Amino acid sequence: MSLIERAFREKIVLVGVAIPPATVGQEEAHLDELALLVDTAGADEAARVLQRRDAPDPATYVGKGKAEELRDLSNAVDADTVVFDDELSPAQSRNLEKILGRTAIDRTAVILDIFAQNARTQEGKAQVELAQLRYRLPRLRGRGKQLSQQSGLLGTRGPGETQLEVDRRRLLRRVTKLEAELRALTKTRRLQRKARRKSRLRTVSLVGYTNAGKSTVLNALTDAGVLVEDRLFATLDPRTRRLDLPGGESVLLNDTVGFVRKLPHQLVEAFRSTLEVVTESDLLVHVVDSAVVDPMGQVNAVRTVLAEIGAQDVPELLTFNKTDHPESDAKRLVADHPGSVAVSALSGEGLDDLLVAIGDRVRAMSDVVDLVVPYDRGDVVAAIHREGEVLVETHEADATRIRARLDPAAAGRFAEFRA
Repeated sequence: MSLIERAFREKIVLVGVAIPPATVGQEEAHLDELALLVDTAGADEAARVLQRRDAPDPATYVGKGKAEELRDLSNAVDADTVVFDDELSPAQSRNLEKILGRTAIDRTAVILDIFAQNARTQEGKAQVELAQLRYRLPRLRGRGKQLSQQSGLLGTRGPGETQLEVDRRRLLRRVTKLEAELRALTKTRRLQRKARRKSRLRTVSLVGYTNAGKSTVLNALTDAGVLVEDRLFATLDPRTRRLDLPGGESVLLNDTVGFVRKLPHQLVEAFRSTLEVVTESDLLVHVVDSAVVDPMGQVNAVRTVLAEIGAQDVPELLTFNKTDHPESDAKRLVADHPGSVAVSALSGEGLDDLLVAIGDRVRAMSDVVDLVVPYDRGDVVAAIHREGEVLVETHEADATRIRARLDPAAAGRFAEFRA
């Protein structure tokens, strides 16, 4: 980044409030992450304030005295905006802006801004705009009767319609239009997934905290060529690639949007159609950054979002990434979580173990059945080879005996040939 670009970046004061059961140490870590979010959004941290309270102040979240301290600090560092780590109510935002004399926003607004910058596809842009509008609607502020529409004609005298009401109606119309567009795009996406399911391939989705390395894993396993950057939410649009496993099986591997602590509810709702691919997956490869201070805290944050979208029961394979990093704690994490694997998507270390683990999990989802197929039903033998994994095939006097691994649906179709 050039000095000129740096000079035009906003200066931000970060504010965190440690409310039990959260500790000061945990909130400090959250502020570190908020600083990364602010940097990704295109601004710089000028100062930070951490407060301990028993409960949020209903009017200003931090209390009037602390708000006045924030005003003085913001003036001293010439800050443009004050960003709070927790979501502010519309009333709290208004009260804080009056005291601070500058914009007061929350973590949700920062994340929405980052998503707006990174959305590339038509669906992604519509989803982000819808989330932003749902966030802004309750925060609309009018300027009272001086913006009223008055013509003096019969039936029009009185306060009329304020600019606030006009703005609200305009936003609601836009929300309705975006929801209709997303329904159409969702229908198309579901048809695509239906066509993929006809291929009889299992679906594996990469999930994880933002910047954990999901896209790097996808590129390393499939040569997908997906954008990889060392910043938060670099990838918003899902990608699907075919992955061949060591045992001969093939699966569809999906890359998905990264999650984060306190992910805005508006985003989860807007991206629900995109995240359906996660809920419909056969296996989740949960990619974890093994070099961060609190990897299991990130794991729990991801699992919270998975539960919110209804994917908490999908089988999970923990994959601790970035073993090449000096701060990596992958060995201890794998020891603490039997069945997990450690990899470096950048160097390729451990990727073979990951492929074997995925293959083992996928095969475990299939039934091993014994079938006896008459010689005049060569079409059935071909279908078994096509739809399953043939383990043993022997030829007897009047039939072919096959032991095969089949998914439940295929096993049901060949039920009449069971030994």
